[in-house]
Amino acid sequence: MELKAKTEQIVTALLDWFAANARDLPWRRTHDPYAIWVSEIMLQQTQVKTVIPYWDRWMRELPTIAAAANASSDQLHKLWEGLGYYTRVRNLQKAAQVVLEKHGGKFPQHFDAVLALPGIGRYTAGAICSIAFNQPMPILDGNVIRVVTRLFGLAENPKAKNANAKLWKIAEELVAHAKTQRRQANNSPVRTFAASRRDNSCSFLNQSLMELGALICAPRNAQCRICPANQLCVAFKENRVAELPNLGKREVATTRRFVAFALEWNGKFLIQQRPSGVVNAHLWEFPNLEVTGGKSDTQAAFKTLFSAKPEVIQPLATVKHSITRYRVTLEAFLVRLTKTRSPSSPLKILTCGTRLSPRWLEPHEFDSVAFSSAHKKLASAAAKSILSNR
Repeated sequence: MELKAKTEQIVTALLDWFAANARDLPWRRTHDPYAIWVSEIMLQQTQVKTVIPYWDRWMRELPTIAAAANASSDQLHKLWEGLGYYTRVRNLQKAAQVVLEKHGGKFPQHFDAVLALPGIGRYTAGAICSIAFNQPMPILDGNVIRVVTRLFGLAENPKAKNANAKLWKIAEELVAHAKTQRRQANNSPVRTFAASRRDNSCSFLNQSLMELGALICAPRNAQCRICPANQLCVAFKENRVAELPNLGKREVATTRRFVAFALEWNGKFLIQQRPSGVVNAHLWEFPNLEVTGGKSDTQAAFKTLFSAKPEVIQPLATVKHSITRYRVTLEAFLVRLTKTRSPSSPLKILTCGTRLSPRWLEPHEFDSVAFSSAHKKLASAAAKSILSNR
């Protein structure tokens, strides 16, 4: 089949499918570029079901670009707590401040101006411009890459320069064809959004590519039989769905171990805030350090972190989690100081050679600060230890 004819048929099939099957997501009920921008940033590396309550809460507390630009660091990180990749939220605020300063508080509509904002790359700029303004701008995220490589049978690694350029070219052609087709999805779950514009074809086409990759054209166990474009899909016809996209060998996971201490004094726990320029910057955590080898020497670890000698060290919790290619084990221990002892004595907290800001908090105050996901679990365990000791 001629490439142009195939592209046109794919666009028609996806637009019709999306109009009838699109999920009713809260950011699809608006054409506000700020709301769509927030959703796109949150959805990076994060599943839709996880993002929905975060997006709802964010839009309640920071409903405008000005509100995001002027929010405190504590409020920003608390709203983002648990989503991970916290550089995203700091860049979002920087971008909001640029919009106030350079664009009079109105989100720019020109692609180059959107792309120039902090934290916004080619994909995100294209997504915002197409979804919010119905512009024929291409998008290419993980879901779209998977859909396109399978539809067109592209065997090259999509991360390779030439292959990636080819994918962007196809994405451009798809959305350009969508611009010529007018779709008014009156029976769609997103009819509120559809009613706000007479022509949503570019917006719907890009969203349909993402939706197809999320719901049907999955990395494993793709539901090809119900795919609206299966008769146009090279990978389906040639039984190569499981082979594509060709992402090469997966990076070997690296194991890392950390030891943390919940230091309790008179019902309060010592926490510290991570400095700027490091992973999980500005988040709060229990004093900890990375250890090598298998079994950690907790006495030695305590001595490294604190100027005081430990009194009684008790196991508190073990948390296992993954960060990119790292498989992390965090062992936490409870250390109770006597009430007569001054809490200032063990404040020699040295991590990576940087003194961090310490605070003593009661368990009911934990909700006032933003923890990393692993340390939030430790905070819950520490709070339970207080209850069990009463």
